[in-house]
Amino acid sequence: MRKVRLGIIGLGNMGSGYVKMIKAGDCPEVEITAVADLREDRREWFRTVYSEVPVFEEGHQLIDSGLCEAVMIEVPHYHHPEFAIYAMKHGLHVLSDKPAGVYTKQVKEMNEEAAKHPELVFAIMFNQRTNPLYIKMKELVSSGELGAIKRVNWIITDWYRTQIYYDSGAWRATWSGEGGGVLLNQCPHQMDLVTWICGLPSRVRAFCHVGKWHDIEVEDDVSAYWEYPNGATGVFVTSTGDAPGTNRFEVDLEKGKLVCEDDKLTLYRLSVNEREFCRTAKGGFDKPECTKEVIDIEGENPQHKAVINAFAGKILGHGELIAPGYEGINGLMLSNALFLSSWLDKTIEIPFDEDLFLAELNKRIAASKRKEDKNITFSTEGTY
Repeated sequence: MRKVRLGIIGLGNMGSGYVKMIKAGDCPEVEITAVADLREDRREWFRTVYSEVPVFEEGHQLIDSGLCEAVMIEVPHYHHPEFAIYAMKHGLHVLSDKPAGVYTKQVKEMNEEAAKHPELVFAIMFNQRTNPLYIKMKELVSSGELGAIKRVNWIITDWYRTQIYYDSGAWRATWSGEGGGVLLNQCPHQMDLVTWICGLPSRVRAFCHVGKWHDIEVEDDVSAYWEYPNGATGVFVTSTGDAPGTNRFEVDLEKGKLVCEDDKLTLYRLSVNEREFCRTAKGGFDKPECTKEVIDIEGENPQHKAVINAFAGKILGHGELIAPGYEGINGLMLSNALFLSSWLDKTIEIPFDEDLFLAELNKRIAASKRKEDKNITFSTEGTY
């Protein structure tokens, strides 16, 4: 059986997890043919797992080697577009981890390069799209059977992180190294899912609190409000400082409400369209009849391995991607708008001024402080 010859650039928390996943046989159409990492301890670790596979110090060397037909990019966020563009120019398929990048102007360049190479497969690691709960939510919202969206609420505060997590790498939780905090590290999945399921808002107002719960220079607590083109509104709250934390995603529509919480999806279905009922009801306190059901969710939640397997399958000529790479800009556009709103202390229209965003980001990069690199690698198993 032919396998995709895969190179992995970056052997940190995520990259080492993918090595173990492939070694365990979870991705049967993939073989690792090269890896790269700047840290000698990570290169030595890999040699204990795959002694026969070439190891490079730098990602460009791996791409230049000719040993791979595809790469997975598992490096700090700023470098995702850089390596993706370089790989595409050298004829390699690309699977980038999230986020697509740090700022949309950079990601647009990556997407433009991808458009020049339609023969190449370009994907992004939005593994939460494999969760049957979110798949069902998208199906119900997109079908129109519940009418138009009226309100979206998501409180996602079960990202609890300790100080040692932020201290583990010199790049982590810095403007110069990571480009952001909870919005750019933990929440790209939620930024993607909320735009995938509900669409992109047209204007946002956000409050991003820097170092509220940790000794870091980026945000670890965010409260945001936004509006959609049809007048619907949204509220989004996230933090890495809440224990035990909450994950509750609600979408209120004209004909009902969806609530995703505690690994369950509950549908509150109205007997009539609320807008019609409001206009025609005879009693001032009348309410439309409502039924409640916990939706039976079928299928597994294969997460990262499914994204990798779909990527390999697409390269080999069968199946479809779970998340095409060019879609990575949507959630990033939302998080960039939230940052800009907080930085300028005002409401931001989408699309926004990308040059202004980059100028504001560069101010923070210029003031970013160097950290000691403790070279700590954590297992991410069970954290998503």
